Amino acid sequence: MMRLVLIGLLAGFFFSSTFVLNRMMSLDGGHWVWSASLRYVYMILILTAWLVLSRGMGGTIDAMKRFFNHLLFWIMAGSIGFGGFYALVCFSADHVPGWIIATTWQFTIIATLVVLTGFGRRFPKKIWIFSAIVFAGVLMVNISQADTVQSEVLIKGALPVLLAAFCYPVGNQMVWEAIKGHDRLPHIWAPELGHPFVKVLFMSLGSIPFWCALVAITTPPAPSVGQLVKTAFVAVFSGVLATGIFFFARNESKTGSQLAAVDATQSSEVVFALGAEILILGTALPNALGMIGIVVTGIGLMLFIRFQEAGA
Repeated sequence: MMRLVLIGLLAGFFFSSTFVLNRMMSLDGGHWVWSASLRYVYMILILTAWLVLSRGMGGTIDAMKRFFNHLLFWIMAGSIGFGGFYALVCFSADHVPGWIIATTWQFTIIATLVVLTGFGRRFPKKIWIFSAIVFAGVLMVNISQADTVQSEVLIKGALPVLLAAFCYPVGNQMVWEAIKGHDRLPHIWAPELGHPFVKVLFMSLGSIPFWCALVAITTPPAPSVGQLVKTAFVAVFSGVLATGIFFFARNESKTGSQLAAVDATQSSEVVFALGAEILILGTALPNALGMIGIVVTGIGLMLFIRFQEAGA
């Protein structure tokens, strides 16, 4: 168990780079649209290269045929799960520190339950109670900033993340349901989709129309060299390394409690993001209410683990 937890923490460390680097690009004057869209440009290049190296040109062409067979589905899933999700997260980085975004992002636990319920899944009442505790912690963190950040700025920073917390599970669950078979979605099962990187590549490709439309609407100034470099780091650290390590830890899990423990390690993103911003950007420590909020969020996540261990 400890080995899996340590691997999960390593993934959380790399995931946290997203929040810190996005904040750095915002403070440097980089437009949030480029911070969001360029990540997926790099990810498409990296994952396509991986696909060619691992499957060869023939396997890559076959995989692309699978993608274009259900092009509209992948555009919808990619635009919601990757486009809407990450555009909102990057927009938030223009207004609040990354650690606040990382903490608010934990709301995705509640959002995921709501989304899964919409797809017909049901959960014990305790799960909703634990989710409420997580939400209370997130709320405390954001309220703690009321004295230092204007309410309008805080709303612009926190509300988009709450919306992003719904976009991400909606897009991912659409893919999961379509692979398993759903009466309202096309059946997209294919052998290639057994590898998580192929799913990520297909959703990244599907998000291209979203990014093109967003760039056309916002007409941002050209990105700087620094922004090009930093978004490349985000793509490698968060999009490839963190995702790969995280999926490896999940695949190595043999029981429900191990899987729950690996998932819960992602709450470490808050601590890593806060520490990095204090050391690199000189961000002030959160006040007492903010610290309590982080602790309450962690308690809610730990209750998830204990509950799933009891049922494992």
